[in-house]
Amino acid sequence: MKIYIELLDEGTRVWRPVEAVHIQDDLYQIIQANTQPDDERWPFEADSVVRCKAKRTQEGDLMLVAYERGKDRLQS
Repeated sequence: MKIYIELLDEGTRVWRPVEAVHIQDDLYQIIQANTQPDDERWPFEADSVVRCKAKRTQEGDLMLVAYERGKDRLQS
């Protein structure tokens, strides 16, 4: 599934769709690597577990955005 991460150092808000797997509740694991590390700075690396929440775009669409690391919330 797709989640969105905000790119760093862009000067304006830019969201990158990335592939992720739902783990539980609001936790997702990013499974896509940044293939353009010289052009894009991501706040989370591939394999990172992140917390996501729904965000409405200016066009009114909903997207699921990663907003913080969530590894400490994983339950075995």
